[in-house]
Amino acid sequence: MISEMKALDADFSNIFTETEQFKSRAAQECGKRLEAQARLSLGTFSVEELAASRAGIRTGALMEAGFRTLADLDKASDGELLAVSGIGEKQLLSIRSLLRSFVSDLAQRERIRLPGEEMEDGDFAFIQALALLRQAELICADGEDIREELHRLVTEKTEAVRVRGRLKWLFSGRKKRGETIRAIEDLRSLSRSPLCLRAQNLLDIFAGAVSREDEEVRSDFRKNSAAYYALLEKLTGGGAGQKVYGSIPEQLASEIAGEELDTSAFRGNLRAYQEFGTRYMLHQKRVLLGDEMGLGKTIQAIAAMAHLHSGDPERHFLIICPASVMTGWCREIAKFSTVRPFLLHGGFREDAFRKWKEQGGAAVTSYEGMSWVSGEVNNRMRLDMLVVDEAHYMKNPEAKRTKRIRLLGDEADRIVLMTGTPLENRVSEMCELIQFVRPDLAGELRVQEAVGNLTAFREMLGPVYLRRKREQVLAELPPITESEEWCAMTPSDLKAYEAAVSEGNFMAMRRVSFLQEDLTASAKGIRLRELCEELSAEGRKTVVFSYFRESVRKAELLLKDHGTFVLTGSTPAEERQQLLDAFADAPEGSVLIAQIQAGGTGLNLQSASAVIFLEPQIKPSLTNQAVSRVYRMGQNRSVLVCHLLCEQTVDEAVRELV
Repeated sequence: MISEMKALDADFSNIFTETEQFKSRAAQECGKRLEAQARLSLGTFSVEELAASRAGIRTGALMEAGFRTLADLDKASDGELLAVSGIGEKQLLSIRSLLRSFVSDLAQRERIRLPGEEMEDGDFAFIQALALLRQAELICADGEDIREELHRLVTEKTEAVRVRGRLKWLFSGRKKRGETIRAIEDLRSLSRSPLCLRAQNLLDIFAGAVSREDEEVRSDFRKNSAAYYALLEKLTGGGAGQKVYGSIPEQLASEIAGEELDTSAFRGNLRAYQEFGTRYMLHQKRVLLGDEMGLGKTIQAIAAMAHLHSGDPERHFLIICPASVMTGWCREIAKFSTVRPFLLHGGFREDAFRKWKEQGGAAVTSYEGMSWVSGEVNNRMRLDMLVVDEAHYMKNPEAKRTKRIRLLGDEADRIVLMTGTPLENRVSEMCELIQFVRPDLAGELRVQEAVGNLTAFREMLGPVYLRRKREQVLAELPPITESEEWCAMTPSDLKAYEAAVSEGNFMAMRRVSFLQEDLTASAKGIRLRELCEELSAEGRKTVVFSYFRESVRKAELLLKDHGTFVLTGSTPAEERQQLLDAFADAPEGSVLIAQIQAGGTGLNLQSASAVIFLEPQIKPSLTNQAVSRVYRMGQNRSVLVCHLLCEQTVDEAVRELV
């Protein structure tokens, strides 16, 4: 029993030691990759760069000898360089030293881009090292709180065993024997305690993580590539030099960066800009987080809740969001934190509310559900944080849902409004939202807007509005290619379109080439099938968007052989997440057909890498939001965006208007 318990303690402690070793090896591999990328960049620098060092290197002679770039010098042997007139041992040492400095400086500016589906030699081994570290760190985070307690109890109980060995037992007194028997019983009880059972369970999980199959590693990388980039950033310090605080004044940014952040109840990896966003919420308390879609506003809010939860597990958080993403919020909270989520929706709403009120945690409800929830919360309980997702939904101060949410303003210690919709050009809407979180600033902002002082306006926004764009913080995003597919209308297209024009039916005109029932005679229908077949052959998943439910239905019939999934405004909220999970796990070549209003906001579709629009959208924000469902943090494949259009139709007019 003594040896078993000591082995358990040693094995559990070894998890943390091995994780540090995994971290060291992964950091070394990152360093090698950064150095290799930096050496490739040497080809863009002329040998003349060495002249600035004043080391007496004859750059002219080197260039005459055929060494044009620093890469040429780096690849050359010592003998080849010494053969150049005027290059001796001293100059050779200077050249090598300067090249090392160049490589070191360049490596610090480089960013590692993780591979896509096609991995070259060495890529998978690198991903495997990151996967191992990622899993090990998650296990260590789960076990950190019992590490010292386990060691203390095992040491205390084993040292209490006074008599060890049969011979000593024979010559021991009754007192020592009694103490030893009690100590052995204590050890047996300890071995069956929840503490030891949890430690053994974590050991088993760790053993499984260390020996995962290759396909398990690939699957984890595909689904969680955003977490891999966050891990890379910590290993390389890749986010240290970024301006992660948008347009916030540097003095305030410095204060926020020093805000304490407890991640003991958080199970994810935060990018540098996400850490700042989380600290911003905690430090400023009532804010509007306006990061572009795909930058992880949800994960930042969860990290902030986890920080507060660490200090008091019975704190109450309320999330208000569109019905389509309620289940997603609950899943993300459970996945990335130890905060318990409660879904206030459907027949079990009242029971869930009661448990949330008694136990604490995060309650998730919809805008529609606020008619009931606000009555239960207002003047009856305190909220430690109120999170309003897609907060632009409450821009109208006269709307009932806006009024119900505003009732909770006095009940919440912290408020986080989240929207990826750019508000800079909609100052009146922005001021309505800021009126809710910081009424003291809203009036002054309106004054500055009226006098047209842009600089003063932006400085005043700093304490309440944080917005970062993808190009500022996601340098590793793969390229995006956007194309227009102009289709020549078929006779049946033309006949149906002319009828819509003669009726003056604008919405029917917008459905050009999708007006007839049989899409096999539709120009867009034919091209849609061709594109989906090509994309399937490339191993890509595709999302097809349309504004019109009828076009979605017809596209579904047309693409029924492609393993299609359909998401519309009538898809029940509880089924949406199941559908998205199924699409994420579906084989390459699968197609999701979505109404743009249902699939364009609040959803993560990064398992796809191609987007097709059946018609141009009148509001550019709809198009941008839809693309951002795919082209977002964690996307590791190039993204293709295609617009199906018909010449000499309303399609041309809408594209020109946009």
